[in-house]
Amino acid sequence: MLRLPRAVAQFATAVSAVCFAFTSATPALAQDTKIDAADTAWMITSTALVLMMTIPGLALFYAGMVRKKNVLATMAQSLIAVALISILWVIYGYSLVFVGDGAWLGSLDRFLLAGMAMDGVNSAAKTIPEALFALYQMTFAVITVALVAGSVADRMRFSSYVLFSIGWFTLVYIPLAHWVWGGGFLAQAGVLDFAGGLVVHLSAGTAGLVAALVMGRRRGYGTENLSPYDLSLAVIGTGLLWVGWFGFNGGSALQANSRAVMAIFSTHLAACAGALTWTAIEWMTRRKPSVLGMISGAVAGLGTITPASGFVEPWHGIVIGVIAGAVCYWACTSLKHRFNYDDTLDVFGIHGIGGLLGTLMTGIFATAAIGGTAGLIEGNPKLLLSQVYGIAVVFVWTGGMTFVLLKAVDMLAGLRVSHEHEVEGLDITQHGEALQ
Repeated sequence: MLRLPRAVAQFATAVSAVCFAFTSATPALAQDTKIDAADTAWMITSTALVLMMTIPGLALFYAGMVRKKNVLATMAQSLIAVALISILWVIYGYSLVFVGDGAWLGSLDRFLLAGMAMDGVNSAAKTIPEALFALYQMTFAVITVALVAGSVADRMRFSSYVLFSIGWFTLVYIPLAHWVWGGGFLAQAGVLDFAGGLVVHLSAGTAGLVAALVMGRRRGYGTENLSPYDLSLAVIGTGLLWVGWFGFNGGSALQANSRAVMAIFSTHLAACAGALTWTAIEWMTRRKPSVLGMISGAVAGLGTITPASGFVEPWHGIVIGVIAGAVCYWACTSLKHRFNYDDTLDVFGIHGIGGLLGTLMTGIFATAAIGGTAGLIEGNPKLLLSQVYGIAVVFVWTGGMTFVLLKAVDMLAGLRVSHEHEVEGLDITQHGEALQ
Protein backbone atom coordinates (compact mmCIF):
# COMPACT_ATOMS: atom_id res chain seq x y z
CA MET A 1 0.00 0.00 0.00
CA LEU A 2 1.36 3.43 -1.01
CA ARG A 3 1.99 5.61 2.00
CA LEU A 4 1.98 9.41 1.55
CA PRO A 5 4.20 11.64 3.64
CA ARG A 6 2.32 13.08 6.59
CA ALA A 7 2.46 16.67 5.23
CA VAL A 8 1.04 15.60 1.87
CA ALA A 9 -1.69 13.58 3.56
CA GLN A 10 -2.69 16.51 5.76
CA PHE A 11 -2.81 18.84 2.72
CA ALA A 12 -4.99 16.40 0.79
CA THR A 13 -7.36 16.09 3.75
CA ALA A 14 -7.65 19.86 4.01
CA VAL A 15 -8.36 20.25 0.30
CA SER A 16 -11.01 17.52 0.47
CA ALA A 17 -12.69 19.27 3.38
CA VAL A 18 -12.77 22.59 1.55
CA CYS A 19 -14.13 21.00 -1.62
CA PHE A 20 -16.80 19.17 0.34
CA ALA A 21 -17.85 22.38 2.11
CA PHE A 22 -18.02 24.26 -1.20
CA THR A 23 -20.06 21.64 -3.01
CA SER A 24 -22.34 21.22 -0.03
CA ALA A 25 -23.02 24.95 0.03
CA THR A 26 -23.78 25.21 -3.70
CA PRO A 27 -27.40 23.99 -3.53
CA ALA A 28 -28.14 26.40 -0.70
CA LEU A 29 -26.66 29.27 -2.74
CA ALA A 30 -28.78 28.38 -5.74
CA GLN A 31 -31.83 28.09 -3.51
CA ASP A 32 -31.25 31.56 -2.03
CA THR A 33 -31.41 33.14 -5.50
CA LYS A 34 -35.04 31.97 -5.89
CA ILE A 35 -34.97 32.06 -9.69
CA ASP A 36 -38.52 31.63 -10.94
CA ALA A 37 -39.12 29.59 -14.10
CA ALA A 38 -42.19 31.56 -15.19
CA ASP A 39 -40.46 34.92 -14.72
CA THR A 40 -37.43 33.64 -16.60
CA ALA A 41 -39.53 32.39 -19.52
CA TRP A 42 -41.41 35.68 -19.73
CA MET A 43 -38.21 37.73 -19.66
CA ILE A 44 -36.59 35.60 -22.37
CA THR A 45 -39.67 36.29 -24.50
CA SER A 46 -39.57 40.01 -23.67
CA THR A 47 -35.90 40.20 -24.59
CA ALA A 48 -36.63 38.71 -28.00
CA LEU A 49 -39.55 41.11 -28.50
CA VAL A 50 -37.47 44.19 -27.68
CA LEU A 51 -34.63 43.10 -29.95
CA MET A 52 -37.22 42.61 -32.69
CA MET A 53 -38.15 46.27 -32.26
CA THR A 54 -34.78 47.34 -33.66
CA ILE A 55 -34.23 44.61 -36.22
CA PRO A 56 -36.37 44.34 -38.17
CA GLY A 57 -38.94 46.73 -36.61
CA LEU A 58 -37.18 50.09 -36.49
CA ALA A 59 -35.09 49.26 -39.56
CA LEU A 60 -38.24 48.76 -41.65
CA PHE A 61 -40.09 51.67 -40.03
CA TYR A 62 -37.29 54.12 -40.81
CA ALA A 63 -36.36 52.68 -44.21
CA GLY A 64 -39.92 52.95 -45.47
CA MET A 65 -39.95 56.70 -44.85
CA VAL A 66 -36.77 57.73 -46.69
CA ARG A 67 -36.12 57.96 -50.41
CA LYS A 68 -35.20 54.87 -52.42
CA LYS A 69 -31.54 55.86 -52.71
CA ASN A 70 -31.13 55.84 -48.90
CA VAL A 71 -33.11 52.74 -47.86
CA LEU A 72 -30.14 50.41 -47.32
CA ALA A 73 -28.08 53.09 -45.57
CA THR A 74 -30.94 53.72 -43.15
CA MET A 75 -31.30 50.03 -42.41
CA ALA A 76 -27.55 49.75 -41.93
CA GLN A 77 -27.68 52.28 -39.10
CA SER A 78 -30.13 50.13 -37.15
CA LEU A 79 -28.14 46.99 -37.87
CA ILE A 80 -24.79 48.45 -36.79
CA ALA A 81 -26.36 49.82 -33.61
CA VAL A 82 -27.39 46.30 -32.62
CA ALA A 83 -23.95 44.83 -33.24
CA LEU A 84 -21.90 47.68 -31.81
CA ILE A 85 -23.88 48.57 -28.69
CA SER A 86 -24.38 44.92 -27.74
CA ILE A 87 -20.62 44.44 -27.51
CA LEU A 88 -20.04 47.70 -25.65
CA TRP A 89 -22.83 46.83 -23.21
CA VAL A 90 -21.11 43.59 -22.30
CA ILE A 91 -17.67 45.19 -21.99
CA TYR A 92 -18.58 48.06 -19.67
CA GLY A 93 -22.16 49.32 -20.17
CA TYR A 94 -24.02 46.87 -17.97
CA SER A 95 -21.54 47.19 -15.14
CA LEU A 96 -21.55 50.99 -15.11
CA VAL A 97 -25.35 51.13 -15.15
CA PHE A 98 -26.51 48.32 -12.86
CA VAL A 99 -23.56 47.27 -10.68
CA GLY A 100 -22.78 49.51 -7.73
CA ASP A 101 -24.93 52.18 -6.12
CA GLY A 102 -23.05 55.40 -6.84
CA ALA A 103 -25.09 58.56 -7.32
CA TRP A 104 -23.45 59.22 -10.69
CA LEU A 105 -22.18 55.90 -12.03
CA GLY A 106 -21.96 52.27 -11.10
CA SER A 107 -18.73 50.30 -10.98
CA LEU A 108 -16.64 48.12 -13.29
CA ASP A 109 -17.04 45.02 -11.12
CA ARG A 110 -18.85 43.31 -14.02
CA PHE A 111 -16.35 44.40 -16.70
CA LEU A 112 -16.84 41.87 -19.50
CA LEU A 113 -19.41 40.30 -17.16
CA ALA A 114 -16.65 39.13 -14.82
CA GLY A 115 -17.93 37.27 -11.78
CA MET A 116 -21.42 36.68 -13.18
CA ALA A 117 -22.55 33.29 -11.91
CA MET A 118 -24.97 31.19 -13.94
CA ASP A 119 -27.56 31.24 -11.16
CA GLY A 120 -26.65 34.65 -9.77
CA VAL A 121 -29.11 37.55 -9.75
CA ASN A 122 -29.04 41.33 -9.81
CA SER A 123 -30.72 43.09 -6.89
CA ALA A 124 -33.03 44.84 -9.36
CA ALA A 125 -34.42 41.53 -10.63
CA LYS A 126 -34.19 38.81 -7.99
CA THR A 127 -36.24 36.11 -9.71
CA ILE A 128 -34.37 35.83 -13.03
CA PRO A 129 -30.72 35.05 -13.81
CA GLU A 130 -28.46 38.09 -13.84
CA ALA A 131 -27.32 37.19 -17.35
CA LEU A 132 -30.93 37.46 -18.57
CA PHE A 133 -31.41 40.80 -16.82
CA ALA A 134 -28.23 42.09 -18.49
CA LEU A 135 -29.36 40.80 -21.86
CA TYR A 136 -32.81 42.36 -21.54
CA GLN A 137 -31.41 45.75 -20.58
CA MET A 138 -28.96 45.54 -23.47
CA THR A 139 -31.86 45.65 -25.95
CA PHE A 140 -32.95 49.00 -24.50
CA ALA A 141 -29.51 50.50 -25.04
CA VAL A 142 -29.50 49.21 -28.61
CA ILE A 143 -32.81 50.74 -29.67
CA THR A 144 -32.11 54.07 -27.98
CA VAL A 145 -28.95 54.62 -30.01
CA ALA A 146 -30.70 53.42 -33.18
CA LEU A 147 -33.58 55.86 -32.67
CA VAL A 148 -31.30 58.89 -32.90
CA ALA A 149 -30.34 58.02 -36.47
CA GLY A 150 -33.81 58.90 -37.72
CA SER A 151 -33.18 62.62 -37.26
CA VAL A 152 -30.14 62.67 -39.51
CA ALA A 153 -31.21 60.14 -42.14
CA ASP A 154 -30.20 60.93 -45.74
CA ARG A 155 -27.09 62.96 -44.89
CA MET A 156 -24.78 61.53 -42.18
CA ARG A 157 -21.60 59.61 -42.97
CA PHE A 158 -21.77 55.99 -41.86
CA SER A 159 -18.33 56.17 -40.24
CA SER A 160 -19.37 59.28 -38.33
CA TYR A 161 -22.54 57.59 -37.14
CA VAL A 162 -20.44 54.73 -35.75
CA LEU A 163 -18.13 57.12 -33.89
CA PHE A 164 -21.06 59.17 -32.62
CA SER A 165 -22.88 56.04 -31.42
CA ILE A 166 -19.89 54.91 -29.36
CA GLY A 167 -19.55 58.31 -27.72
CA TRP A 168 -23.27 58.85 -27.19
CA PHE A 169 -23.79 55.43 -25.64
CA THR A 170 -20.86 56.01 -23.27
CA LEU A 171 -21.44 59.63 -22.28
CA VAL A 172 -25.21 59.95 -22.51
CA TYR A 173 -27.05 56.63 -22.31
CA ILE A 174 -24.97 55.00 -19.58
CA PRO A 175 -25.18 57.93 -17.12
CA LEU A 176 -28.91 58.46 -17.74
CA ALA A 177 -29.75 54.78 -17.33
CA HIS A 178 -27.82 54.65 -14.07
CA TRP A 179 -29.34 57.85 -12.73
CA VAL A 180 -32.90 56.63 -13.37
CA TRP A 181 -32.75 52.81 -13.24
CA GLY A 182 -29.47 51.99 -11.53
CA GLY A 183 -30.12 53.72 -8.24
CA GLY A 184 -28.54 57.05 -9.19
CA PHE A 185 -29.48 60.51 -8.01
CA LEU A 186 -32.66 60.80 -10.10
CA ALA A 187 -33.99 57.54 -8.68
CA GLN A 188 -33.09 58.77 -5.20
CA ALA A 189 -35.04 61.97 -5.94
CA GLY A 190 -38.16 59.89 -6.62
CA VAL A 191 -38.21 60.20 -10.44
CA LEU A 192 -40.29 57.44 -12.04
CA ASP A 193 -39.67 55.98 -15.49
CA PHE A 194 -41.12 52.52 -15.87
CA ALA A 195 -39.75 51.59 -19.29
CA GLY A 196 -37.87 54.50 -20.83
CA GLY A 197 -39.75 57.77 -21.24
CA LEU A 198 -36.68 59.63 -19.98
CA VAL A 199 -33.87 57.15 -20.60
CA VAL A 200 -34.97 56.12 -24.09
CA HIS A 201 -37.45 58.49 -25.71
CA LEU A 202 -36.67 61.93 -24.33
CA SER A 203 -32.93 61.30 -24.59
CA ALA A 204 -33.14 60.04 -28.18
CA GLY A 205 -35.54 62.81 -29.18
CA THR A 206 -33.38 65.52 -27.64
CA ALA A 207 -30.26 64.11 -29.29
CA GLY A 208 -32.12 63.95 -32.59
CA LEU A 209 -33.16 67.59 -32.37
CA VAL A 210 -29.62 68.75 -31.58
CA ALA A 211 -28.21 66.59 -34.38
CA ALA A 212 -30.72 67.95 -36.89
CA LEU A 213 -29.84 71.53 -35.92
CA VAL A 214 -26.09 70.94 -36.02
CA MET A 215 -26.11 69.11 -39.37
CA GLY A 216 -28.58 71.38 -41.07
CA ARG A 217 -31.38 70.59 -43.48
CA ARG A 218 -31.23 68.06 -46.29
CA ARG A 219 -30.47 69.20 -49.83
CA GLY A 220 -33.76 70.16 -51.41
CA TYR A 221 -35.62 70.47 -48.11
CA GLY A 222 -38.69 72.61 -48.79
CA THR A 223 -38.10 72.72 -52.57
CA GLU A 224 -37.88 69.08 -53.72
CA ASN A 225 -40.12 66.07 -53.30
CA LEU A 226 -38.74 64.15 -50.32
CA SER A 227 -41.67 61.73 -50.09
CA PRO A 228 -41.17 58.26 -48.59
CA TYR A 229 -40.10 55.49 -50.95
CA ASP A 230 -42.31 52.69 -49.62
CA LEU A 231 -44.72 53.28 -46.77
CA SER A 232 -45.69 49.61 -46.80
CA LEU A 233 -42.30 48.90 -45.21
CA ALA A 234 -43.03 51.51 -42.56
CA VAL A 235 -46.43 49.92 -41.82
CA ILE A 236 -44.81 46.52 -41.35
CA GLY A 237 -42.19 48.13 -39.13
CA THR A 238 -44.92 49.77 -37.08
CA GLY A 239 -46.60 46.41 -36.52
CA LEU A 240 -43.34 44.89 -35.32
CA LEU A 241 -42.72 47.86 -33.03
CA TRP A 242 -46.26 47.68 -31.65
CA VAL A 243 -46.01 44.01 -30.75
CA GLY A 244 -42.44 44.40 -29.55
CA TRP A 245 -43.56 47.16 -27.21
CA PHE A 246 -45.41 44.55 -25.16
CA GLY A 247 -42.00 43.18 -24.22
CA PHE A 248 -40.61 46.69 -23.86
CA ASN A 249 -43.23 47.82 -21.34
CA GLY A 250 -44.61 44.52 -20.05
CA GLY A 251 -41.13 43.12 -19.60
CA SER A 252 -40.12 46.10 -17.50
CA ALA A 253 -42.15 44.57 -14.67
CA LEU A 254 -39.29 42.01 -14.63
CA GLN A 255 -41.78 39.34 -13.60
CA ALA A 256 -44.65 37.41 -15.14
CA ASN A 257 -47.26 39.09 -12.98
CA SER A 258 -50.37 41.24 -13.01
CA ARG A 259 -48.36 44.45 -13.28
CA ALA A 260 -46.89 43.25 -16.55
CA VAL A 261 -50.40 42.58 -17.85
CA MET A 262 -51.60 46.05 -16.84
CA ALA A 263 -48.59 47.61 -18.56
CA ILE A 264 -49.30 45.71 -21.78
CA PHE A 265 -53.00 46.60 -21.66
CA SER A 266 -52.38 50.33 -21.21
CA THR A 267 -49.69 50.21 -23.91
CA HIS A 268 -52.02 48.74 -26.51
CA LEU A 269 -54.82 51.17 -25.69
CA ALA A 270 -52.46 54.15 -25.89
CA ALA A 271 -51.28 53.08 -29.34
CA CYS A 272 -54.87 52.71 -30.53
CA ALA A 273 -55.89 56.09 -29.13
CA GLY A 274 -52.82 57.80 -30.58
CA ALA A 275 -53.47 56.40 -34.05
CA LEU A 276 -57.15 57.36 -33.97
CA THR A 277 -56.45 60.87 -32.70
CA TRP A 278 -53.77 61.65 -35.31
CA THR A 279 -56.04 60.22 -38.03
CA ALA A 280 -59.02 62.29 -36.88
CA ILE A 281 -57.00 65.51 -36.88
CA GLU A 282 -55.71 64.86 -40.40
CA TRP A 283 -59.17 63.93 -41.60
CA MET A 284 -60.59 67.19 -40.31
CA THR A 285 -57.76 69.47 -41.44
CA ARG A 286 -56.60 67.83 -44.67
CA ARG A 287 -59.75 65.93 -45.68
CA LYS A 288 -57.77 62.72 -46.08
CA PRO A 289 -56.41 60.40 -43.38
CA SER A 290 -52.89 59.40 -44.38
CA VAL A 291 -51.27 56.05 -43.67
CA LEU A 292 -48.17 57.92 -42.50
CA GLY A 293 -50.35 59.74 -39.99
CA MET A 294 -51.88 56.54 -38.67
CA ILE A 295 -48.54 54.89 -37.97
CA SER A 296 -47.08 58.12 -36.58
CA GLY A 297 -49.98 58.42 -34.14
CA ALA A 298 -49.60 54.81 -33.05
CA VAL A 299 -45.88 55.21 -32.34
CA ALA A 300 -46.55 58.50 -30.54
CA GLY A 301 -49.02 56.71 -28.27
CA LEU A 302 -46.56 53.90 -27.64
CA GLY A 303 -43.70 56.22 -26.77
CA THR A 304 -45.83 58.41 -24.54
CA ILE A 305 -47.31 55.60 -22.45
CA THR A 306 -43.89 54.01 -21.92
CA PRO A 307 -42.83 55.78 -18.68
CA ALA A 308 -46.32 55.52 -17.20
CA SER A 309 -47.31 52.01 -18.31
CA GLY A 310 -46.44 50.25 -15.05
CA PHE A 311 -47.96 52.94 -12.84
CA VAL A 312 -51.40 53.62 -14.38
CA GLU A 313 -54.68 51.88 -15.05
CA PRO A 314 -55.53 50.71 -18.59
CA TRP A 315 -58.09 53.46 -19.18
CA HIS A 316 -55.39 56.01 -18.45
CA GLY A 317 -53.68 54.62 -21.53
CA ILE A 318 -56.56 55.88 -23.65
CA VAL A 319 -56.29 59.39 -22.20
CA ILE A 320 -52.52 59.45 -22.59
CA GLY A 321 -52.81 58.16 -26.16
CA VAL A 322 -55.26 60.92 -27.12
CA ILE A 323 -52.96 63.56 -25.66
CA ALA A 324 -49.99 61.99 -27.43
CA GLY A 325 -51.72 61.91 -30.81
CA ALA A 326 -52.76 65.56 -30.59
CA VAL A 327 -49.58 67.08 -29.14
CA CYS A 328 -47.14 65.03 -31.23
CA TYR A 329 -49.11 65.91 -34.37
CA TRP A 330 -48.69 69.58 -33.48
CA ALA A 331 -44.97 69.07 -32.80
CA CYS A 332 -44.39 67.31 -36.14
CA THR A 333 -46.25 69.95 -38.13
CA SER A 334 -46.69 73.40 -36.59
CA LEU A 335 -43.69 73.38 -34.25
CA LYS A 336 -41.37 71.88 -36.85
CA HIS A 337 -42.43 74.36 -39.52
CA ARG A 338 -42.32 77.28 -37.12
CA PHE A 339 -38.62 76.74 -36.37
CA ASN A 340 -37.80 75.23 -39.78
CA TYR A 341 -35.55 72.42 -38.56
CA ASP A 342 -35.18 69.20 -40.56
CA ASP A 343 -35.76 66.30 -38.18
CA THR A 344 -35.99 63.78 -41.03
CA LEU A 345 -38.16 61.13 -39.39
CA ASP A 346 -39.59 63.24 -36.56
CA VAL A 347 -37.62 61.64 -33.75
CA PHE A 348 -37.99 64.75 -31.60
CA GLY A 349 -41.62 65.38 -32.51
CA ILE A 350 -42.71 61.82 -31.70
CA HIS A 351 -40.20 60.33 -29.27
CA GLY A 352 -38.85 63.48 -27.61
CA ILE A 353 -42.22 65.15 -27.11
CA GLY A 354 -43.84 61.79 -26.35
CA GLY A 355 -41.26 60.95 -23.71
CA LEU A 356 -41.69 64.36 -22.11
CA LEU A 357 -45.48 64.10 -22.09
CA GLY A 358 -45.46 60.57 -20.76
CA THR A 359 -43.13 61.48 -17.93
CA LEU A 360 -45.45 64.32 -16.92
CA MET A 361 -48.51 62.08 -17.24
CA THR A 362 -46.84 59.61 -14.89
CA GLY A 363 -46.68 62.33 -12.28
CA ILE A 364 -50.36 63.05 -12.78
CA PHE A 365 -51.97 59.61 -13.25
CA ALA A 366 -49.70 57.30 -11.20
CA THR A 367 -51.90 54.98 -9.14
CA ALA A 368 -50.68 53.56 -5.85
CA ALA A 369 -52.66 50.36 -6.36
CA ILE A 370 -50.75 49.64 -9.60
CA GLY A 371 -47.18 50.80 -9.02
CA GLY A 372 -47.08 51.61 -5.34
CA THR A 373 -46.75 55.37 -5.87
CA ALA A 374 -49.56 57.92 -5.98
CA GLY A 375 -49.57 60.80 -8.46
CA LEU A 376 -51.15 64.25 -8.50
CA ILE A 377 -54.72 62.98 -8.90
CA GLU A 378 -54.33 60.80 -5.81
CA GLY A 379 -53.03 63.72 -3.79
CA ASN A 380 -49.25 63.57 -4.31
CA PRO A 381 -48.09 66.71 -6.16
CA LYS A 382 -44.46 66.00 -5.17
CA LEU A 383 -44.27 63.26 -7.76
CA LEU A 384 -45.11 65.67 -10.56
CA LEU A 385 -42.37 68.02 -9.36
CA SER A 386 -39.91 65.12 -9.34
CA GLN A 387 -40.90 64.28 -12.91
CA VAL A 388 -40.29 67.86 -14.04
CA TYR A 389 -36.88 67.72 -12.37
CA GLY A 390 -36.07 64.50 -14.23
CA ILE A 391 -37.11 66.01 -17.56
CA ALA A 392 -34.91 69.06 -17.02
CA VAL A 393 -31.85 66.98 -16.11
CA VAL A 394 -32.23 64.63 -19.08
CA PHE A 395 -32.85 67.46 -21.54
CA VAL A 396 -29.88 69.54 -20.42
CA TRP A 397 -27.41 66.66 -20.10
CA THR A 398 -28.42 65.00 -23.36
CA GLY A 399 -28.55 68.23 -25.34
CA GLY A 400 -25.19 69.46 -24.09
CA MET A 401 -23.30 66.19 -24.47
CA THR A 402 -24.82 65.50 -27.89
CA PHE A 403 -23.68 68.91 -29.14
CA VAL A 404 -20.13 68.33 -27.87
CA LEU A 405 -19.96 64.85 -29.38
CA LEU A 406 -21.21 66.01 -32.77
CA LYS A 407 -18.62 68.76 -32.92
CA ALA A 408 -15.87 66.33 -31.91
CA VAL A 409 -16.90 63.79 -34.55
CA ASP A 410 -17.11 66.54 -37.17
CA MET A 411 -13.51 67.52 -36.40
CA LEU A 412 -12.33 63.90 -36.55
CA ALA A 413 -14.18 62.53 -39.54
CA GLY A 414 -16.70 65.05 -40.85
CA LEU A 415 -20.37 64.57 -40.04
CA ARG A 416 -22.00 65.06 -43.39
CA VAL A 417 -21.53 63.45 -46.77
CA SER A 418 -20.58 65.69 -49.67
CA HIS A 419 -23.19 67.44 -51.77
CA GLU A 420 -22.53 65.03 -54.66
CA HIS A 421 -22.86 61.96 -52.45
CA GLU A 422 -26.08 63.25 -50.92
CA VAL A 423 -27.57 63.78 -54.37
CA GLU A 424 -26.42 60.35 -55.55
CA GLY A 425 -27.66 58.64 -52.42
CA LEU A 426 -26.06 57.07 -49.36
CA ASP A 427 -26.73 53.49 -50.43
CA ILE A 428 -24.23 53.57 -53.26
CA THR A 429 -21.78 56.15 -51.85
CA GLN A 430 -21.55 54.79 -48.30
CA HIS A 431 -22.09 51.06 -48.89
CA GLY A 432 -21.52 50.40 -52.59
CA GLU A 433 -24.99 48.88 -52.97
CA ALA A 434 -28.36 50.04 -54.22
CA LEU A 435 -31.91 48.84 -54.72
CA GLN A 436 -32.74 47.98 -58.30
